[in-house]
Amino acid sequence: MIERPHTSLVEWAVAGVPLRAGTESGDLHVVAAFDGGVLVGAIDGLGHGPDAAEAARVAADVLQEHAAEPPARLLGRCHDALRSTRGAVLTLASIDGRRGSMTWAGVGNVEGMLLRIDPAAPHESAPLRGGIVGLRLPPCRESTITVVPADILVLTTDGILHGASGGLDRSASAASIAEAVLAAHRNPSDDALVVVARYVGPRS
Repeated sequence: MIERPHTSLVEWAVAGVPLRAGTESGDLHVVAAFDGGVLVGAIDGLGHGPDAAEAARVAADVLQEHAAEPPARLLGRCHDALRSTRGAVLTLASIDGRRGSMTWAGVGNVEGMLLRIDPAAPHESAPLRGGIVGLRLPPCRESTITVVPADILVLTTDGILHGASGGLDRSASAASIAEAVLAAHRNPSDDALVVVARYVGPRS
């Protein structure tokens, strides 16, 4: 578990495990603040072990360095940087605190869900395109949506079973939500990662 109570506009936490205890995971997260916003991402290096972890690290370094850029451009940068690796799939969400909006996009099967603070409101899903960053990058499709304080972003790699965001206690801390998703929905045949970020809005 990695928890950072506040990073710029979000309260966030990460929970994850490698496929085999004592080995390196190919799943990594990025939470990078920039002027007026924050980038949240989940990366899944293809396969398992050191080569997958290396691909994920290369992508994470690119995202940290260029966090203020829009997701589609970041995916293109990652694609260029990952050409010499086995590649990765990833989903990115860029939150703009000035506009109260989030722009997100993904390539591959890293799921992204936004859970609204209003329990009657339907959740929203990140726009994903099939492909592999570093090997086969499709035309990226961004989507921009509004966010309000207490909305919750959940990103999960394919080591978490589909539909894990249903039935969560939205009043719980980011750390508790991440741990609950990992405990209840882990797929034991893969590395697993859950990134949870609750939007808290700009601080006065």
